[in-house]
Amino acid sequence: MTAAHSAAEPYAPPEPVAQSASPAAAQSAFFAGNPAAVGLPAFIVGSIALGLVLVGYVPATAVGASLPIIAAATGLGLTIATLWAAGTGESAVASVFGIFAGFWLSYAVLVLGLTHGWFGIPPAAAVSAQGLFLITWLVVIVMLTLTTLRLPLAFTVLFALIDLALAAVLVGTLQGSAGWLRLGGILVFAAVGVYLYAGVAAATTGGAALPLGKPLIR
Repeated sequence: MTAAHSAAEPYAPPEPVAQSASPAAAQSAFFAGNPAAVGLPAFIVGSIALGLVLVGYVPATAVGASLPIIAAATGLGLTIATLWAAGTGESAVASVFGIFAGFWLSYAVLVLGLTHGWFGIPPAAAVSAQGLFLITWLVVIVMLTLTTLRLPLAFTVLFALIDLALAAVLVGTLQGSAGWLRLGGILVFAAVGVYLYAGVAAATTGGAALPLGKPLIR
């Protein structure tokens, strides 16, 4: 460095070489975004497919008609959303999507197992097997519903409707009642889920999020 240069401006040390991003930072960047953008539509499409089966759009003998959507779209989509939420550190969101991924995938396995005789369940016990499935998941999703009382009201309403839908399908299955099954199909259509997704879509495209209501418990 010359004397003239020294007089003109003070010496500045060279810029440090940028450090590469840590694995944790790289993972956080990879999982950025809102996993509900995948999880909600995946849930909605499965609900519509199951609802159409329950209201009698297809014959009772074609109960497996919804499985391509439920297994390949809903189950897989919710699994992806669960991993995405876990990657962003959103444990509560990952729990919700993981629970429903388990529900839809196990429903697909139940129907396939009963129709193909995979589990050694005799035809006379098929109704009891379906009842076991519905009771188990009803208990778990009621438990989940109670945990949403501190969340915006729309989430509690959505899960409460799912509880009612499962209860109606349970009664319809055990009693062989097409009316109860149809009611369950109407309840499971998840209109509230569509509203939630509309809010997510608005927010992720630069708009304002839709109001979700005040929590029941603060």
